[in-house]
Amino acid sequence: QVQLVESGGGSVQSGGSLRLSCAASGITWSNSCMAWFRQAPGKEREGVATIDMYNSTRYSDSVKGRFTISQDKVKNTLFLQMNSLKPEDTAMYYCAADFGPYNYCAADWWEDYEYKYWGQGTQVTVSS
Repeated sequence: QVQLVESGGGSVQSGGSLRLSCAASGITWSNSCMAWFRQAPGKEREGVATIDMYNSTRYSDSVKGRFTISQDKVKNTLFLQMNSLKPEDTAMYYCAADFGPYNYCAADWWEDYEYKYWGQGTQVTVSS
């Protein structure tokens, strides 16, 4: 049974940094595609970044150059390092995962229907 548990959210001022973690259990890294999504109040859920089993990464334009997704396959943990945070980054952040049938993430990786497993989320609030 796959379980994803996020942590590391909090409140920071604009320009600050946070590192989110997602502890994964019951998974195999074979054919894995891991991702971070976020959802602000009144807005649709948005794909932020994704990483495949070969550590190939992709980012949304809104976070490119500021956020870094990574994974530790020994500790079964997904990370999101967020730097130069802006008030518009305020949202609930979710960890998501899917496994196969291919050994790469879907072309439309930013679509939430591409991921079968989801965590409960961790809140990030950035004040100006």
